[in-house]
Amino acid sequence: MARRAPAALAAILMSSTLLAGGQALAQQQQQWFVPNQQQQSAPPQQRPAQAPRQQQPAQRPVQANPSPLPPGEPPPAAVIGIVDVPEVQRNSTAFNAVREEIEKRRQKLNDDLQREQGRWREEQQQLANQRATLSPEELRTKERDLQERVTDAQRIFRDRSRNIEQAAQQSLQEIERALALVIRQVSASRKVNLVLPRPVVIFNEPAFDLTEEVSTQLNKVLKAVAVAPEEATPAAAPAAARPAGGAQGQGQAPRRN
Repeated sequence: MARRAPAALAAILMSSTLLAGGQALAQQQQQWFVPNQQQQSAPPQQRPAQAPRQQQPAQRPVQANPSPLPPGEPPPAAVIGIVDVPEVQRNSTAFNAVREEIEKRRQKLNDDLQREQGRWREEQQQLANQRATLSPEELRTKERDLQERVTDAQRIFRDRSRNIEQAAQQSLQEIERALALVIRQVSASRKVNLVLPRPVVIFNEPAFDLTEEVSTQLNKVLKAVAVAPEEATPAAAPAAARPAGGAQGQGQAPRRN
């Protein structure tokens, strides 16, 4: 009932506001012309004198045709090269090593999470079996203890997931920097001054494609990339070493994971 009181009070206030607004609107309508009702004409009210408006400074018109610039050097004739970046990544030993390491960490994180969720369910079931033998105060204490430990564990898993993604991003940025340098190097050796990605090109002759040469050179200059190590996280205590806790109602939160 205490939770429903604010909603009921809000409904009463809203209806009172609508009622007051309707009465005010009716009073305003009585001042307007209504058929079959005589009204006395009221003398016109004088409007207060308005202060004279300040004149704004005239804006200068935008020049339609700006003055021409002095003649400059024309761009060189385009010598085009094409690079398929996804294919370069698939052929890159450094990229594949980073991907395997990140996938391994993600899988370990998922396994740890599944194992921890199993512990939560076990403690939840133990608490449900002890419900008849515990006092209300003991039950609330165990519920609160389990919920706090679940919340702490969820925070740790979120931090671990964020650290994994940050490590992956750092490694990929290093590969991207090396790839940009290699593309410039290969382009300079082939006298190419304009490089386009493969997805924007509908058709091209094989001679324009620099993908294979870029892949070979990237594997020469960047064989591997160091992935930042995972930060140490506190190990979860086994269920037997923890005090039993967690009510059935409170335990629904970990089940949503």
